[in-house]
Amino acid sequence: MTVSDPSGLALVTLRDRFAGWHTLEAATGKARTAASWREATSTLAARLARPDARERAIVNVPGVVVVGGGMPIEAAGQQVGAIGVSGAPGGDNDDICANAGIEAVAADIAF
Repeated sequence: MTVSDPSGLALVTLRDRFAGWHTLEAATGKARTAASWREATSTLAARLARPDARERAIVNVPGVVVVGGGMPIEAAGQQVGAIGVSGAPGGDNDDICANAGIEAVAADIAF
């Protein structure tokens, strides 16, 4: 799991000792992508999967990860950061974990 600032730069990364090396890079990329596009990576992935998607080329940008598990973090109507989660079986489960993380700190980040 990686939490980034609003620009997508990692602030905190946590990794279980049994998590594969790829989960760290994927989580960081998901947080960066969610912060940069200001939307959930699963939403972005669904949009880019359409054959007429105009921004499909962004998947080729180094560091962009377009699968579920990345979400912007908002407080008082402002984006204050993003979270990227990787390691659960499938992006849908990563989304569930990311949402749980945001919910766990929602009261602490409310302005």
